[in-house]
Amino acid sequence: MAVEPLLATRAQRAFLATITIQAIVVLVMVAITFRLVDVKVDLTSQARYKTVPCYLALFALAEIFELFMAFDALRLRNIIQLLGLLIFHVALMVFAALQIHQTRTALVIMTASECAANFDFVRCPGSGTLWTQIRPFLIVAPCVIAGSWLVMVFWIKQLYAEFGWAIFHVVGANPKMKTMYQWYQIMICLLKFDFFFFLGVTMQLLIVVLKTNSAEFGVTIAAIPVVLSLLILCGLAVQREIKWIMTVSLAMMLAALSYFLYKLVRFYQPDSSEQYLTTRATLTTFSNCCIYTVVWNICCWSSLFRRL
Repeated sequence: MAVEPLLATRAQRAFLATITIQAIVVLVMVAITFRLVDVKVDLTSQARYKTVPCYLALFALAEIFELFMAFDALRLRNIIQLLGLLIFHVALMVFAALQIHQTRTALVIMTASECAANFDFVRCPGSGTLWTQIRPFLIVAPCVIAGSWLVMVFWIKQLYAEFGWAIFHVVGANPKMKTMYQWYQIMICLLKFDFFFFLGVTMQLLIVVLKTNSAEFGVTIAAIPVVLSLLILCGLAVQREIKWIMTVSLAMMLAALSYFLYKLVRFYQPDSSEQYLTTRATLTTFSNCCIYTVVWNICCWSSLFRRL
């Protein structure tokens, strides 16, 4: 039985089409939200209003990343990466749902009694306000993501059967080789997701939260090349089985884990919690995802290291 070429089967084309259509619909909803807010609000006047453009930028990044990961998984016949995409899609749905609350927190800052005395189209809740105009578009996004997730599950079941033969072609029937190949796939997949979640945390901090003259801004900027170097080193070490680079990468992973734990604590410390008010929920979600993937990376790394 020959291995099918890329996008030669109905399941592959349908899976990629599902993600593409979902991405288009969600980005249209987010773009409409941004446009409605941009018309009525000076987004540069207050830091809290930057939540909306940051939301658009993150979703654009997430959808492009998901399309790349889907195509990459189909190209590599990587069923583990496809399962990782299902988990990522759930995280995307949670992010979209959290954004409803965060957008309301950023825009609605007046109580009902204050609005009764002095109505403000932007800052008031209730009917006839900006919030009621954009809320339906914010709600549609997680609903579309949830519906597409169910369709993705169906097609991944078809792809699981299809890719099993492709994996056999790569590693043969040797159980040890099959186990090592699985660990290798998990490791590479986690490194790709690490890149996205780290980029998501950094983007939110630099756009919405941090002031350019603060020490934390400098720490965040300095962390970018360090973490990117870590990811490149990890990928190089896994592909070429260089043990000394593996050891260095493990040490750097522990440093990265400490950095993400530090940022997570900062979100809730009394002296800094106010500046994270409009992005705390999504920053916490992204940071926890970073911590989770780094911990899994360390576990996979240790297991792979022992088997070499």
